[in-house]
Amino acid sequence: MKGMFKHLTASMLGFVLILTSVVPAIRAEESAPDVSAWAIETLNEGEKYGIYPIEWYYDGFRSDITAKKADELIRLTEKKIAALQLPENKKYRPIANKKGTTRGDIVNRLYDIVARYDLSVGNNAVAYMKERNILKGSTKGLQLGKKSTTENAVVLAIRFIQDTYHLAEQGSKGVAWTVEDEDTLVYLLGSIHLGTPELYPFNKKLLTAFEESDALLVEANILDPEGLDYYAQKALYTDGTTLKDHVSAETFAKIEKVAKLYNMPMEQLVKQKPWLLSSAFSMLGVDETFGLSSEEMAMHGIDMYFLLSALLKDKTIIELEGTKAQVDMFEALTPKAQEQSLVEVIDSILEPPAESVGPSMQDWFDSWKKGEVSAFAESLKQMEGEPSEYNRMLFGKRDLDMAQKIQSILKEEEGTYFVVVGAGHFLVDQNIRYHLEKAGYSVEPFYQ
Repeated sequence: MKGMFKHLTASMLGFVLILTSVVPAIRAEESAPDVSAWAIETLNEGEKYGIYPIEWYYDGFRSDITAKKADELIRLTEKKIAALQLPENKKYRPIANKKGTTRGDIVNRLYDIVARYDLSVGNNAVAYMKERNILKGSTKGLQLGKKSTTENAVVLAIRFIQDTYHLAEQGSKGVAWTVEDEDTLVYLLGSIHLGTPELYPFNKKLLTAFEESDALLVEANILDPEGLDYYAQKALYTDGTTLKDHVSAETFAKIEKVAKLYNMPMEQLVKQKPWLLSSAFSMLGVDETFGLSSEEMAMHGIDMYFLLSALLKDKTIIELEGTKAQVDMFEALTPKAQEQSLVEVIDSILEPPAESVGPSMQDWFDSWKKGEVSAFAESLKQMEGEPSEYNRMLFGKRDLDMAQKIQSILKEEEGTYFVVVGAGHFLVDQNIRYHLEKAGYSVEPFYQ
């Protein structure tokens, strides 16, 4: 895993193009989930928390919740709140309830979780949930005696978790800065393109900055259909040749070993270009380390969260590069550089180091959660590979180009803008911050 993590450095912090994971997940989503329109935005938030499986959407989601599902939802919600490590309420007395499945039961069971901790929650579950805008009801009232649907219970749990994190003034901070002029404010957030449920929910200050922004700026809108189509066209051989025709016999033999090791069909692998295959192979160890598939980790990435949120809020999305431009960068790599990158990943799989040293992906997640920019930057520095055509492609001119586009926003536009790009673009040498400061702007830490 350590060797593959080193290659993942660029993918996680320098490039949003994790399409080897995202595209199959999007394309596979053929049947529509059984969810209510009013709940979609909340569910998008809660999907990242790890408190219910997405499969529930396709299993009577708007029908009465079963006792088994209710127990699982409450158990995982309790675990999520326990992760805050809050001081206990020494006067706590559990609410007497039969662990039922009515709306009132779900409210009581959720309140019973937060009442265990030293927070100002009062002594009335319904009053607390209404005051915190967790329990909203409808034109028919609160209907506390009615059986809760799975959807209703999940929505209550999501609102409850996010509110409790905000009440405790916790949640992931991220690595972030601000830059502004007389009439324009720009937030800069360094992203990790893969993630896990432990990164969510986010700190309230960070979410408020996003909510108040007029537009979201990203490297590439990887949900744009045209970009996805272009990626699909360019990532695979369509000229009658296969991978075997473009790499050495030695490299191809190594690819066959990896395919056998992971039970991967060679007839599919030989259609992929080296730059795509190196990205796909570098994700193999992720599944083993975090218990999530590479698709799930990509869908938990910071960029994906804000892209989906912007779409649901009908917020303007501005591309600093675009999927087509990113694909073209890979395509422009020389055959030698593409094969070299692929071999590095393969060797780390077939000949992993005997002992893991240096930072891990978990270290990155921990630093990002706490907003520890210095620790995060130090981990990045330790993971930087040798100078190569591949690494020069990832940073350098891209940082200058993106900085110039942000400068154009500052000069020509008014309002508030929220930028989310790979964290490496704010932390490597001569990064986006460097170019903005060189142009005369003051880039300040988001958390003072």
